[in-house]
Amino acid sequence: MKILIIEDEKLLADSLQDMLEKKGFEVQVVYDGESGAEYAELGIYDLLILDVMMPKMDGYEVARQVRSKRCSTPILMLTAKSALEDRIMGLNAGADYYLTKPFDSRELMACINALLRRQGNQVDELSYGNTALDLASCMLICGENSVRLSAREFDVLRFMLQNKGRNLSKEMILAKVWGYDSNAVENHVEVYVGFLRKKLASIGSDLRIVAIRRLGYHLEVEGDAEKASQ
Repeated sequence: MKILIIEDEKLLADSLQDMLEKKGFEVQVVYDGESGAEYAELGIYDLLILDVMMPKMDGYEVARQVRSKRCSTPILMLTAKSALEDRIMGLNAGADYYLTKPFDSRELMACINALLRRQGNQVDELSYGNTALDLASCMLICGENSVRLSAREFDVLRFMLQNKGRNLSKEMILAKVWGYDSNAVENHVEVYVGFLRKKLASIGSDLRIVAIRRLGYHLEVEGDAEKASQ
């Protein structure tokens, strides 16, 4: 799972990154609100950890902008401002939880795990149309038919299923699946989409990976587009 930390105190941000990476998370850090909002709006993160007092754009404004883009990624707001009015302002801006500094690392981890569970990231499978992806076994299942996915195929399809009908650009898929530091290029996405199309067809799935020029890919249940146009 990917976490974005938006925090201008570099020492704190880097220590949080180190702690979370040791817990198995992939972590990206930015040090100002304006950059944080740009990264958050990519929609590739499972959680945002957001400071309030930052240069260029404060945390309240970041949360409001992210929510205005219909980004539903959970937001954990960290701040030294503990007044009731501040907490209310943070929650009204779009934060899901408000944790005041200083905080215990155990409380932080409990909040992170609670927010991820609430968003459905701990489910056993993802389904769409007549097809399910078993998250434990990496099996793609349609009725009595099934096929195992490679690790990369699994990550690409899981990202698509989590976003269902939303268009995902090749850049978003590369960042989510291969990571920012990877040497992978857009052709890698095209290759794995091709693999997935063949495997979906092999089990009789009604899911289609639809390519939209300049917008990327989205999942569509066969027949739904025709029904919508009638």
